[in-house]
Amino acid sequence: MNHPLLHFERQGEGPALLIIHGLFGSARNWRSLARRYAARFDVIAVDLRNHGESFHARQMDYPTLARDLLDLIDALSIERAHLLGHSMGGKAAMMFAHLWPERLDRLLVADIAPVAYDHSYDGLIEPAMHLDLTRITSRRDADQRLKPAIPDDAVRLFLLQSLVHDERGWRWQINWPAIRDNIRHITGFPPIDDWCIERPALFVRGGFSSYLKDEYWPLIEAHFPRAQLETIVRAGHWLHAEQPDAFFRISSDFLLKNRPE
Repeated sequence: MNHPLLHFERQGEGPALLIIHGLFGSARNWRSLARRYAARFDVIAVDLRNHGESFHARQMDYPTLARDLLDLIDALSIERAHLLGHSMGGKAAMMFAHLWPERLDRLLVADIAPVAYDHSYDGLIEPAMHLDLTRITSRRDADQRLKPAIPDDAVRLFLLQSLVHDERGWRWQINWPAIRDNIRHITGFPPIDDWCIERPALFVRGGFSSYLKDEYWPLIEAHFPRAQLETIVRAGHWLHAEQPDAFFRISSDFLLKNRPE
């Protein structure tokens, strides 16, 4: 290991549960649910590289992200862990399951499939990269400056959670250049023809989302023959934030199934 460990937030006792956020997110996005899981689990919510308070690095693909997770649980002396990943974090969790299945307990993937997507994030990355942070007076000011290029209020609010102020002034916690340079790896997924993970897996999708389509299910079942599928009807891609109670109930039922009290 030639880089620092991922930053993480830890709470609770019980079986280890790693929570892995999606693109442009951080462990901060999961704090409310993490507190609820902590009643039954040793919850470790991570900041992936180039996000949150974790280190910045030029390389960013799924084998690398999975290796970061392995380095962390090794450092924490965790033999096996549940992995809960949303979107990009779900792909990182699936790659971990492929590379080190013996270190996985149960896998929970939120609204993503092991496929390449054609989404372009230029409309978010470029405006954020070109925001002149030396002229920012407040997060509200930054919000107004980004609004013409990013008119969706919810998306701007989500991105601005990663704009922080300290003694150095305003700075992004997101490594925008690294995200831009690796976006094809992030939206893609390595083709792996011969992997079959016999661990329990649950895929949860939002009813309003198009990320986890019915047509992807045969591929998921081929890779994860013990996979189950749940749909939260009145939710989109950020299903854990839009319907937290439903997401918590479904995920907890899966993670605790056949567990002794």
